[in-house]
Amino acid sequence: MEPSLSKRVPGRASEDSTTAQAQRAQRVSADSLTRLRANLHGPLLAPTDPDYESARRVWNGMIDRRPALIARCSGAADVQTCVRFAREQALPLSIRGGGHNIAGSALSEGGLVIDLSQRRGVSIDPAARRAQVEPGALLSDFDHEAQAFGLATPLGINSTTGVAGLTLGGGFGWLTRKYGITADSLLEADVVTADARLVRANSSANSDLFWALRGGGGNFGIVTRFAFQLHALGPDVLCGLMVFPMDQGQRVLAAYSTLAETIPDELSVWVVLRQAPPLPFLPSTAHGSPVVVLALCYTGDPQAGAPFVERLRSFGTPLGEHIGVQPYRLWQQAFDPLLAPGARNYWKSHNFKAATEPVMAIALEHAARLPGPECEVFLALVGGAASRVAADTTAYPHRDALLISNIHGRWQRPEDDERCIQWARGLFEAWRPHATGGVYVNFLTDDEHERVRAAYGSNFERLAEIKRRFDPDNFLHANQNIPPAS
Repeated sequence: MEPSLSKRVPGRASEDSTTAQAQRAQRVSADSLTRLRANLHGPLLAPTDPDYESARRVWNGMIDRRPALIARCSGAADVQTCVRFAREQALPLSIRGGGHNIAGSALSEGGLVIDLSQRRGVSIDPAARRAQVEPGALLSDFDHEAQAFGLATPLGINSTTGVAGLTLGGGFGWLTRKYGITADSLLEADVVTADARLVRANSSANSDLFWALRGGGGNFGIVTRFAFQLHALGPDVLCGLMVFPMDQGQRVLAAYSTLAETIPDELSVWVVLRQAPPLPFLPSTAHGSPVVVLALCYTGDPQAGAPFVERLRSFGTPLGEHIGVQPYRLWQQAFDPLLAPGARNYWKSHNFKAATEPVMAIALEHAARLPGPECEVFLALVGGAASRVAADTTAYPHRDALLISNIHGRWQRPEDDERCIQWARGLFEAWRPHATGGVYVNFLTDDEHERVRAAYGSNFERLAEIKRRFDPDNFLHANQNIPPAS
């Protein structure tokens, strides 16, 4: 049963919990804060500091929480200091990387935030095809360095997304069909555990922890360094957008359903149903009209991808297209203007094993009544290499998903909350009978904690046992939480 808006506003703590947390924060003595500042190499921000307001803003504008303290940690030692301090002072602890998480888990009301957003370094070893990545790095930071050598790791589709949160939730993007999910390319991680130890996790050291980090979210520790396997890519790829009017949607999506079952791993084609933004390659008369957008990226030889572009054109009569060979790094930034920070966002998500006729018909039905110009129905085509990995190889289990949906409610004004959220929930319920029951954990909003078990399926019990070993008192719970096994 979905919580009503009158009972729960996503992104905002309840009045009782806010009061309790504020009282805990007030009990932190001035002497304790002085000692904390003296033991940190990075700055510590309190509500009276001039940078506090900007530091507490995250990507989702619905998140309005006021931490007691924000520690901009310079390294693992600062993280360890903050973990010890939060434990001593009984403060809620949260971790911020890129701050892009839809649920706003980076911020704890009245608590201490370990803010790693300033640590954005990426170092590439082209000979070993290996990347060392700091926990505040964004996709744009990673791609900028790796693409200088024609290398990449499967990441997301918005360059302002944080690498850390994406990876810890599993991660998928344009390269997933060719090279797997993001977590499949994770080689090792340095982790500060809930008892403030710094450990290294990889396939031979702390291997259970390493398994849990590859999709288990922020439940098991605070990663202070990632190491990734890199793969050959580009730097130029065949990519772009093809836009059809919504009245051709049934025909376009029927053809897409057939395509989705037969294309090679090098090709990704995603579907977006929305009102047309003012793209320069579309006629002005189409701006604001309902459209079906096909977004494609071909990661092989561009000439080999050209026939697939022709096949997409045959789906209908496009309003316009912008497809060609361009740097992969720029394609990763193509959706940034539509996903800028500060808007109010509410998501719902399902996984699907196939692009069936009912799934597509329901998508079209609800896209016909979009509640605003920034709302959209999004279907990401995965499968490929990601589907050829056993479900228990990593904590991320959804290897049977061909499509991952994002019912993306996005708007600007608080007075539109009810309308936009109810639209998203309506499509979610209509899709439910056709979905796998699983869900991508990074798409869960703040009011969906009851779906965490569905996010991990058959891997949940093992994750709970690892949680018991590394965080038996569930100290790290400002996340889509996996309670420790009892």
